[in-house]
Amino acid sequence: MSSTNPAAMAFLTNLARAALGLGVSASLLNSSLYTVDGGQRAVLFDRFRGVIDDTIGEGTHFLIPWLQKPYIFDIRTRPHTFSSVSGTKDLQMVNLTLRILSRPQVVKLPAIFKTLGLEYDEKVLPSIGNEVLKAVVAQFNADQLLTERPRVSALVRDSLVRRAKDFNIELDDVAITHLSYGAEFSKAVEQKQVAQQEAERSKFVVAKAEQERRAAIIRAEGESESAKLISDATSAAGMGLIELRRIEASREIAAALARSGNVMYLPNSGSQMLLGLNQSR
Repeated sequence: MSSTNPAAMAFLTNLARAALGLGVSASLLNSSLYTVDGGQRAVLFDRFRGVIDDTIGEGTHFLIPWLQKPYIFDIRTRPHTFSSVSGTKDLQMVNLTLRILSRPQVVKLPAIFKTLGLEYDEKVLPSIGNEVLKAVVAQFNADQLLTERPRVSALVRDSLVRRAKDFNIELDDVAITHLSYGAEFSKAVEQKQVAQQEAERSKFVVAKAEQERRAAIIRAEGESESAKLISDATSAAGMGLIELRRIEASREIAAALARSGNVMYLPNSGSQMLLGLNQSR
């Protein structure tokens, strides 16, 4: 047994060394590889040469452990939303919300990493967005921001695209998603609308009074013309027609009074016309 123990110990020692060497080799191999996924690009930092100017594409790549280190950038279009409070040309405060779709220029990734780092968009876009919004909004009055909104959006987009290119950032879309005014201006607008409605109501009342005045004039002219015709007719034909109309009216009044149960007495002094009519029924 004692003769076999050294051999077994030597075998185990060699096996452990092989396993250790294999583990070290696997660790070195793993640390020498890095993967760039789809929609990403890598920038390689070398301890001696600094940031390498070449952008590394998708796939698995080799590097020198400890000496080199990869930094992964997402080059897909990403949304960014931020708000700004700006003053208009007529000194009204406006709350604006801006949405931006941005991505980095792939060939400029080494320069972006040197100057801004991985969080380049968070450092650049809010600052230039607020700057451009304040500059553009100051060119318009408060009401023009609503009536000329497409023009305002175009100016904001063009200015932001130019500013973003200074930082090697591409903007695919820029849009104003929300626009609101301060409480005082909103109250003033509401009061203006109420005043306009009151003015419209007053105009309607005036127009109605004018129409009623014209109707009264036309009615008076008609009554005057009717009286004139009646006067001319009576002058030409006498009072017979008027007397006939008076008799017909008296008959109708007498018949109505006779049908009423509340009438208990009819005076019979003078003419007996009413009693005579009642007796005829």
